Amino acid sequence: MKYPFKSLLLAATVLAAASCAKDDTQSGGEETAGPVIVNASPAAIGGEIILKLKTEASGIVEKSRAQGVSKGSGIDEIDRILNTVNTVRFERLFPDGGRFEERTRREGLHLWYYAKYDPSVPTSEMASLLSSCKDIEIIEYSLAAETSDHRRAASPAAGAQSVTRAIADEVRNVPFPFNESERSQQMQWHYNNTGNIFAQTSQLGADANVYAAWQLSTGNPDVIVAVVDQGVKYDHEDLAANMWVNEAELNGTPGVDDDGNGYVDDIYGYNFTKETGELDFSAELMHGTHVAGTIAAVNNNGVGVCGIAGGSGRGDGVKIMSCEILGKSESGSSGAGLAGQIRAIKYAADNGAVICQNSWGYTAGTISVTDWTRGSYSALSRAMEYFNKYAGLDENGNQTGPMAGGIVLFAAGNDASSEVCYPAADANAISVGATAFTGAPAGVGGGIADLARSVVA
Repeated sequence: MKYPFKSLLLAATVLAAASCAKDDTQSGGEETAGPVIVNASPAAIGGEIILKLKTEASGIVEKSRAQGVSKGSGIDEIDRILNTVNTVRFERLFPDGGRFEERTRREGLHLWYYAKYDPSVPTSEMASLLSSCKDIEIIEYSLAAETSDHRRAASPAAGAQSVTRAIADEVRNVPFPFNESERSQQMQWHYNNTGNIFAQTSQLGADANVYAAWQLSTGNPDVIVAVVDQGVKYDHEDLAANMWVNEAELNGTPGVDDDGNGYVDDIYGYNFTKETGELDFSAELMHGTHVAGTIAAVNNNGVGVCGIAGGSGRGDGVKIMSCEILGKSESGSSGAGLAGQIRAIKYAADNGAVICQNSWGYTAGTISVTDWTRGSYSALSRAMEYFNKYAGLDENGNQTGPMAGGIVLFAAGNDASSEVCYPAADANAISVGATAFTGAPAGVGGGIADLARSVVA
């Protein structure tokens, strides 16, 4: 979390497929007898599971709900199972999109449902029960997210110094343009590594060359970056001026969905962990604030650290939207689970973000390449695909942001290992790795917002 990044761009390919296409649920194009079960990991969060229903089955659920007949699915075969495990919630995974409902349905996202039930029931048992239901297409386990934090120190990799020396041969005498303290510049060595930050251990040029980038641009307030993480301290003195603000909710009636986006009082974003517009941040919940600070701490204000796109002090930094999915433990069931992760990404697309920053992932080894690929049309992948396609566009397809379509970034979760980790390795994401001040692979999962050595606190 505290090292510079070197981007490893995995193809940000948008997967184009109709919601009811056979390949959504088939492996190798072969017929299957029942639902496909994806991401069946022993690390799954208990008490919740994701289902994709067949088109006609989803219609039955919607009709049943419209008539007030059932709080379940309205499908006898499914409801018998839901009742058996004391299900307390069965609802659309992607909530009614309001003015974005037409495109939500066009992408088939209305077919996905979320069930919350007695957590003492093993997920594998629940999946086994549901696998007999002919109206279900996909059964997906809910996985816990963990922040891409420091794990272990990385040893210098072969050839690392020669690579960084080539970088160092470029001009590194670009002056620091802002009035933040000298201490801030030292702490943020990864912006411009002069080679003397840590005496002999620092490698000249092992940095992101940010000072040179600032000669071209320091930010753009038209760019909204969704920080999908812990909550962001929106009133922080080094962040407040660069926060995204939902003016309709800020100036509206408390407890009312003033802008009709399906979320109440979402002024600076939304807390998907507690399902409220009130964001959480404390000494135990500062990872999201740290991420936001590296992206958009206000520059040239003499306060704290510098944001890579924090502007020049004239109100020209990018804006931060806080989408809270991680709880106090920064992982596990204290967070929002898979349902919250998915909803946060779609929320960001529908509310103006064009960059979706995710400095989190799943525990290494939780998901195999084969299993994830087989479930490549699973719910999280579909949410990322939706963001790539619709971010920056209004409900009529007109461009309202600086881009027509968005970019999803995920921390690679690298710990000086070549192991493939998800969701970063998904084809809909740009995966970002990290190097240390030596130029060696960092023993940390690095994201675009995982550059600062200091936490904005």
